[in-house]
Amino acid sequence: MTNLPPLRETLTVEFKSDLKKLSDRELIEALVCLANAEGGELWLGIEDDGTPTGLHAEHQLLDGLAGMVAARTSPSLSVKAEAVEVAGVSVARICVPKSQGEVATTAGVYLRRRLKHDGTPECVAMLPHERSSRASSFGLIDVSAQPVVGATLADLDPLERERLRQAVQQYGGDRVLLELDDEALDGALLLTARQSDGSRVPTLTGLLLVGRETSLRQLVPSHEFAFQVLAQQAVRFNEFRRFPLLKALDWLETNFRPYNPEEELQVGLFRVPVPKVDLGAFREAVANALIHRDYHRLGAVHVRLEDDALVVSNPGGLVDGVTLANLLVTEPRPRNPALADAMKRIGVVERSGRGVDKIFRGLLKFGRPAPDYSHTSAQNVVLRLPTTEADLEFRRLVVEEERRRNAELPIDSLIALAALRELKRLTADALAERIQRDATSAKRTLEALTEAGLVEAHGATRARSYTLSASLYQAVGDKAAYTRQLGFSVIQHEQMVLSYVRQHGQIRRADVMELCRLSTDQAAKLLKRMKEQGALMQQGERRWAIYVLGEGR
Repeated sequence: MTNLPPLRETLTVEFKSDLKKLSDRELIEALVCLANAEGGELWLGIEDDGTPTGLHAEHQLLDGLAGMVAARTSPSLSVKAEAVEVAGVSVARICVPKSQGEVATTAGVYLRRRLKHDGTPECVAMLPHERSSRASSFGLIDVSAQPVVGATLADLDPLERERLRQAVQQYGGDRVLLELDDEALDGALLLTARQSDGSRVPTLTGLLLVGRETSLRQLVPSHEFAFQVLAQQAVRFNEFRRFPLLKALDWLETNFRPYNPEEELQVGLFRVPVPKVDLGAFREAVANALIHRDYHRLGAVHVRLEDDALVVSNPGGLVDGVTLANLLVTEPRPRNPALADAMKRIGVVERSGRGVDKIFRGLLKFGRPAPDYSHTSAQNVVLRLPTTEADLEFRRLVVEEERRRNAELPIDSLIALAALRELKRLTADALAERIQRDATSAKRTLEALTEAGLVEAHGATRARSYTLSASLYQAVGDKAAYTRQLGFSVIQHEQMVLSYVRQHGQIRRADVMELCRLSTDQAAKLLKRMKEQGALMQQGERRWAIYVLGEGR
C-alpha cells in the first residue's frame, strides 16, 4: 500500500481537516459512513482539496484510536491507524473494512457513503429500508419471508392460487404441493406467516406469488416490471405492469413470442428449432430478475428487446459474495430465499439454483456470444443476451454430440467449444478464465473433448494449445479453416527445422518441441522422418542426440 494519499476524495477515500481538532463524534461518524459503503481510507490531517495540513497536537499519538473507535461503534468496528509523513507534515491514515452488516455509532446514528450526481462523495443517513436492503444483500435477513404490514388473507387471490397449482403441473414442480389444501400450501411455500395469536398474515412471498393486483399496488409499491421493444430507436412496445409473479411470467412470455422468430435446422430425421432468443434462457433470466431484485428499492424490472440484444435489468446489485468473476461457480446466494425456494418448488426456475448455467447454455449452444453482465453496478444487475445470427453448423455439432452422449454437454465443455469457435486456438489458462476455474479443471475439460474427437491438442505439455478437430472442420465443409488454424503443416515444420539448423548449426529434440510446439513423440517422429530423408544427420544417442544438416544440404 502506498504512503502517498490519493489526489482526491472518492467513494472509498475521505479527507478530514484536523487544524481545529476534529471531534471524536465527527471522526466516528465518518468511519461508520465508510464502513457502511465499501470501506476504504480516512486521511486525517488533509483538507477536502487534498492539501496536507497535518494533525492537531492532541492527535499526534494514534495508539488509542482503534480502541476508541471500537468502543463507540456497534457492532465494534476494527480499524487500523498509522502516521504518514506527507509534504513535511504528519497525517493519519485510518483503514476501514467494509462491514458485513450495518454499523452504527453507540449514539444510534446510522450513516452511509454515496456518490452525488457530480461524482463527489457525501455522507447521508441510512434509512430503515436501506438498512433492511443491506442486511438482505448480506444474507442476514430474508425480507421475502417477513409478514407484510397491513396485509390480510383477503389480499390473496384464489385465482392466482389456482394458477400456482397449474404452474406446478406445467413446469414439473414438486407434485406434493398439488395434494395440499390452501392453508397447507400457504405454509409449505411460506406464503403466510403464523402470528402469536394464531392468525395468518401474508408474507412478501405470498403477495408476490398469489396476491391481488390492487393489493400489490398498495402494499408492495416497489413491485413493477416493463416489457419494451425498441427497433432502430423507435418504440414498438412499451408497457408497465404490476401483476403477481406467475401471471407476470405468462404475460411477458406471451408478449415476447411475436418478436422471437425461429428457423429450423434439419439434423438427421429431426427438426431442431433455432429461435432468436432461447425460451429457456429467456424464462430463467426474467424469473431471476423478478426473484432476486431488491424489493426495498423503487424501480421496475425491465425486459427490453433491442436491435442486437435482449436486455434484462433489475434494481439491486449482486448480493455479497457474488461477483462477475465467480458468477459461474459460486454457490447460490438468493437475496430473497423464501421467494427463490417457492419458485424452485413450483418448477419455474432451476431446482439446483444454477440458473446462470441455463442462460449461458441457451446462447452458447447456438454459437452466439456469451451472456454479458458487464454493465452491472452496485444499484442494478444488467444482463445482455446477444441476438446475433445463430451458427447453424455449430448448433448441429452440439446436437449430434449430445445425442451421441445421450446427455447435455457440460457447461464447461460448451464454453470451451464456443471459445475455440471464436478464437480458433486456445490454451488451458485462457479457458480457465472463461469458465472461472483453475487451469487444472480447464485442462481436464479440454482433454475430455480431445478424447471425444472434438478437439485436437498441439505442442508439449507446458505450451500445449488446442484447436477444433479436423473432422469438425471437414463436417462443416471448411477444410481451409482447419489448415489455417492448425498453424504449421508437416512441410512447414521441416522448413522451420532446416532454417534453425542453418542458423545455429545443430538442433536438439527439445528445440524442435519448442520451435514447432510439438509433443515429445511428435518431435521425435519429425526428426526421424527428416533423418530418413537425408535432410538431417544424427550425432549421439538418445537424450544427448543432436541433429545437423545432411550431406548436400
